[in-house]
Amino acid sequence: MNHTPKKFVAVAALMLASAAHAVPVSLTKLTGLTGGTLAGTAVYKADLSAIGLASILSIGIRDNSSGLGGAVGQFSGFDLDAIKLSTTDCADAACAKGAAGLSLFDFVSHVLFTPGTQRVPVDAKLFGTDASGSAVDNAVATLDQFDGESTTGPTVFGFLSLGDDGAIDFDLTAAASTTGLFLYIGEVGDNGEVAASDVIVREGHVLPEPGGLALFGLAAAGLAWVRRRR
Repeated sequence: MNHTPKKFVAVAALMLASAAHAVPVSLTKLTGLTGGTLAGTAVYKADLSAIGLASILSIGIRDNSSGLGGAVGQFSGFDLDAIKLSTTDCADAACAKGAAGLSLFDFVSHVLFTPGTQRVPVDAKLFGTDASGSAVDNAVATLDQFDGESTTGPTVFGFLSLGDDGAIDFDLTAAASTTGLFLYIGEVGDNGEVAASDVIVREGHVLPEPGGLALFGLAAAGLAWVRRRR
């Protein structure tokens, strides 16, 4: 008996299960504000040692503001100042800004951004995105630093607007043990948009590795072969 098709099915099932295992995290707002010169960033903390996972490989943020709170146009939706993983347990925003972070983010090639919609009047693209409006402009968004300028004026800088129902996912460059680990997220403007957002962590990556793409292709081909045989 040829067991090859069953192997393909098993591989595909494992890959899908890994991608689907996401855990929501609870966030606590820290005291004070931080950011750039116009410092109006609220910082939220999650104790990842309490989520029930031994390690994580990706983090996702989803805007669920439904058009409420914050600004309009290019500044619609959740405004992300920065994201950080640290073993320092902070009680205030200034501590979170200065805490040493783990070097596990690759903001150039390990980010998946899905822009949301803008509230009228609509601009050419969301703030903090590149010319296409579909990817993060790291020279403007600077998501590795709590340096957002809480303004919509000429000095605006240092954050990314997700848009209504927008999303961003970060694949870590290596697995992070959740023991004694804290997640910090900065919301520019302190508009309460974090409360209207979903933050999740996963044991697996969101973006497929090059080898994983090939493997998934083989698994898909195997499943197609099984269907034809039936």
